[in-house]
Amino acid sequence: MEHENRNGTTAIKYELDGDAGAPPLLLINSIGSTGEMWTRQMDAFRAAFRVIRYDARGHGTSSVPRGPYTLDQLGGDALAVLDHAGVSSAHVCGISLGGITAQWLALSAPRRVRGLVLANTAARIGTVESWTERIGLVHQKGMSAVADLAMERWFTPSFRQRDPETVRVFRTMVQNCPPDGYLGCCAALRDADLRDEVSATTAPTLLIASTADTATPVEGLEFLRERMRTSELVTLDSAHLSNVECAAEFTAVVLDFLKAYSEGQRPKA
Repeated sequence: MEHENRNGTTAIKYELDGDAGAPPLLLINSIGSTGEMWTRQMDAFRAAFRVIRYDARGHGTSSVPRGPYTLDQLGGDALAVLDHAGVSSAHVCGISLGGITAQWLALSAPRRVRGLVLANTAARIGTVESWTERIGLVHQKGMSAVADLAMERWFTPSFRQRDPETVRVFRTMVQNCPPDGYLGCCAALRDADLRDEVSATTAPTLLIASTADTATPVEGLEFLRERMRTSELVTLDSAHLSNVECAAEFTAVVLDFLKAYSEGQRPKA
């Protein structure tokens, strides 16, 4: 899929899975990963939803336009995917970068969002200084250094010890992320701040935090919980990628939340 933006044409790769008549579910990946990060959820998700997975700009097989990127561009990509797939509104689930992109979507195009799942994210992720430092690390030492850092933040030491193959797969995913794409998204996260806006969110929202997440600590999700009128918070025992480290629990809470909303029940608040 290609769409026009102010910087020219951007090609965003997406996949559709599940029954065409099922409620749509849009999945948005974290920085440094691809749509493959949702593999552990796909069997259950495709059985209940029409699942739309895409690679964020600069990642996977999507194009790598010249950066820096902005949150508006990342959110615009998500809208373009929905448009191209012929989906007027969808449940939206995003983790980390995908979570703040999903927040933008719910605020900027509320009629396009049915239910909202925000995992391991925040209205403000990191600081200008921390993202400037990350950009410097890429320039100085390349994506290999970033991949090593990511594994320390994405998974707890106990998970890294008991499932080294999964860690290897995700380290390779980060290692293979195009540097320009990663840097572009670093810039978007450096500049993105929705703290003054999130209280306007109207979509029923499930917030997923993790006890050992140093990249997006629990406090950031608690901030969202205090400001979003129709939200609930669940905390899992993992590091940053809760959908991988606590895959079964993550899948179950998302399904319970979105199925209840799809069936017209009011989610817990």
